[in-house]
Amino acid sequence: MASPRVRKIADRIKIIVAEMLERRIKDPRLGFVTVTDVRVSGDSQHATIFYTVLGEEDSLNDTAAALESAKGLLRSEVGKQLGIRHVPTLEFIHDALPESARQLDEVLAKARELDEQVAASRTGAAYAGGEDPYKHHDEAADLRDGETSDDQRGDTGA
Repeated sequence: MASPRVRKIADRIKIIVAEMLERRIKDPRLGFVTVTDVRVSGDSQHATIFYTVLGEEDSLNDTAAALESAKGLLRSEVGKQLGIRHVPTLEFIHDALPESARQLDEVLAKARELDEQVAASRTGAAYAGGEDPYKHHDEAADLRDGETSDDQRGDTGA
């Protein structure tokens, strides 16, 4: 678990980079970028910035190139606004979580559809061996057969 200081630095870097990408970076290759998470190393020397891009694969590649070229400007702005002695190096990584979540949603929808098909085929079906095909030994059935339980005989087991 990261210390509160490191978590504050990560949160602040996330805000600074997102604002810079929105307002100051005017690279035409830069697509619609969302900064999803920032992780800072324990010694605050390295920051990994996770981002997503709305669009196709080519816009992802263009955005990665634009972020790489703007890395120096972003790092200097992070240093100015944070006011810390050693500014962390920035690394940009495309966040694959939204695509994974979308694929998982598709798999769950397919499973739900198959469950509905099984439920539909089950309507009107009857059990092969009756409602409850298993034999149950309960005292009521034993008493009907003429046997008496230990409690009725008065046995205490001694």
